[in-house]
Amino acid sequence: MGAYCNDDLNMPVYSAGAPTNELRFSKHVYDNVHGNIYLDPLCLKFIDTEQFQRLRELKQLGVTNMVYPGAVHSRFEHSLGVYWLAGETAQKLKNFQGMELDIDKHDLQTVRLAGLLHDIGHGPFSHMFEREFLPKVMSGCEWSHELMSVKMIDHIVDTHNIDIDAQMLKRVKDMILASTEYSQLKSNAEKRFLYDIVANGRNGIDVDKFDYLVRDSRACGLGCNFQFQRLTETMRVMDNEICYRAKEYRNVHKLFATRADLYRTVYTHPKVKAIELMIVDAMVKANDYLGISTNIDDPSEYWKLDDTILKTIEIAPDRELAEAKDLILRVRRRQLYQFCNEYAVPKEKIEHFKAVTAQDIVCSQKHTSLTLKEEDIAVTNFCNEYAVPKEKIEHFKAVTAQDIVCSQKHTSLTLKEEDIAVTNVKIDLARGRENPLECIKFFKDYESEEKFVIPEERVSHLLPTTFQDMIVRVYAKKPELVEAVSEAFENFQVRTYGIKAQVHETPEKKKRRVM
Repeated sequence: MGAYCNDDLNMPVYSAGAPTNELRFSKHVYDNVHGNIYLDPLCLKFIDTEQFQRLRELKQLGVTNMVYPGAVHSRFEHSLGVYWLAGETAQKLKNFQGMELDIDKHDLQTVRLAGLLHDIGHGPFSHMFEREFLPKVMSGCEWSHELMSVKMIDHIVDTHNIDIDAQMLKRVKDMILASTEYSQLKSNAEKRFLYDIVANGRNGIDVDKFDYLVRDSRACGLGCNFQFQRLTETMRVMDNEICYRAKEYRNVHKLFATRADLYRTVYTHPKVKAIELMIVDAMVKANDYLGISTNIDDPSEYWKLDDTILKTIEIAPDRELAEAKDLILRVRRRQLYQFCNEYAVPKEKIEHFKAVTAQDIVCSQKHTSLTLKEEDIAVTNFCNEYAVPKEKIEHFKAVTAQDIVCSQKHTSLTLKEEDIAVTNVKIDLARGRENPLECIKFFKDYESEEKFVIPEERVSHLLPTTFQDMIVRVYAKKPELVEAVSEAFENFQVRTYGIKAQVHETPEKKKRRVM
């Protein structure tokens, strides 16, 4: 980061409410979302390591910048933002209920450190690495960036001999895992509410979302009408749980609605997913030679892996990487996998939805060796009809059986699984098929001692009654296959649901496109 401040770890944890003379001599950076962020000495010891600085080489939104050019911000910026918001949130709780909650400077330090390090285990291109790449090269892999974050923290402490209290370190790791299936926190744990600040497993309201919703929206040039400041100014801890004023329920819903909107318009944009699919295919083809997935459990080697893996493949002279290089070159030249079509799974089918695969589409292709002859057709016998456009009537020429025969499409094309890419996109309000508002506790006013859930029917009749979308998208890996893939995709929909669930047909112009 640069120059150090006083290394005395007993120095107060900085916050916006700290005395001016403390902030004046502290290390600080200017963030384009939160303004000045003041860094405490212990956190600086983690920041000024090669393992943390690696986050500068991990784009927060993976390959999204290839569609939204402004989305080039990194995990480094986001981690500083979460560090700051985590500390500010804990400080506000101390200011509001300090005597009651017994929040001390070690609690503030712990929460800040958890915010700073919560994403240090992310791989190249962020979520794409663990959700798309690893499942293709490691069957049954249960790796997660949160677990790697925990391992990386231990590695940093050991490698750089950072003097940190063992209990504080354990709490930091517990806070990072709090929203995962690996969490071992008990509901009655001491100061349990502190574990909901960075990664909230109870209801999904946390400072991680506060930061990335605002930061990602701004980077992509989108508006964000969610105001996290209203929540942090009005929150209150009741029975070891952070609760919110009842009048803020609409703002709470905006948090989840904004997240869902970003997923739909940015994170899972059809072109973004097409590029992701190509980058994943390139990394899979390069994996055996480069061993990309070899060290995912070894933090001493894993920290060397970042987004520059793409350039490593691209400029390598090795013939073993030729196929991977060709895919990356196609991305550079915008010769992308062609989006054929998509459909939203009917809401009554979502509960038992089974992910669609390329094999499902291939098996839905219809083959015919039938060739029509003129004698097979009587133009006057009814199969279907159309009205001649009135402007064509004057020069209309009678249609014959020969005209129909000449219009028959013949194809000997047989699709293969490797010709098709399928992505099953899940968009929800952070709680799967559940209403997130049902997990959040509210209170009436600051004199009230009662916390409660607001029933769905009392919120608004305009809010959604379904809380999850499942969208199936299909891509042709070569432009000349778009028509065949689109037809097979339509057949699959009819076979599965009895109808074509897609909104419209694949455009004819796209079907005729060639590379």
